[in-house]
Amino acid sequence: MSPARIVTVVGNPRPASRTHGLARALAVELAHVLPDATTGEVDLAALGPRVLDQADAGASAAVGQVLAADVLVVASPTYKATYSGLLKAFLDRLGTGSLAGKTAVPVLLGGAPNHQLAVDLHFAPLLLELGAAVPVRGLFVLESGVEDFASFAAEWAAANGLALARG
Repeated sequence: MSPARIVTVVGNPRPASRTHGLARALAVELAHVLPDATTGEVDLAALGPRVLDQADAGASAAVGQVLAADVLVVASPTYKATYSGLLKAFLDRLGTGSLAGKTAVPVLLGGAPNHQLAVDLHFAPLLLELGAAVPVRGLFVLESGVEDFASFAAEWAAANGLALARG
């Protein structure tokens, strides 16, 4: 198995968000499980409305990072029972099927458990439409669970990392 390139895509419009922390923690733990894995980050807060500009070099570079990944950790806060508009606008830059050969983990951060189905009902289908394999259920993290997420991420990565590597 060749080394995996793990890239996080964070759709929170606020820089240094809790969502970013979750994505980073999960990527780090996956890198511990997957031999010689490397990590990278696409923080959409740094791009903001530039994701809408097809000629923007920074947004194009972010797309390049995503397309070069083997494993994607795609994270967003839950807005109106789904992912953020910023994340959707960025992912709209990708063509249908352009994530073929990649695996993805959708991660949503939410304030109430009544939104937990959104990760599998709304988010995973978007990634599947783009061609990514989503071999394990997405993660819904309650805001009350953010503090303990690092230990959860370690256990989750140990249990699911190889399934992600295989796609």
